[in-house]
Amino acid sequence: MLDEPSFGLAPILVEQMFEMIMKINQQGTTILLVEQNIKAALEIAHRAYLLENGRIVGQGSTNDLLSFESVRSSYLG
Repeated sequence: MLDEPSFGLAPILVEQMFEMIMKINQQGTTILLVEQNIKAALEIAHRAYLLENGRIVGQGSTNDLLSFESVRSSYLG
């Protein structure tokens, strides 16, 4: 379980950290990632849950979530 691993890191370190998370996952380890950097998280996730004020407001595969205009406009700008 990783809770906000990119918080406070320089962009190059964020990129390297997400690459390492992907490698660990590809080796067979399941990862639960809590992250506000939704763009980076969705790039590596198989499944995602979107939370607002402690409630789940969206869930599904990353492709499912990215297909909703409300998700793209609210979370990805």
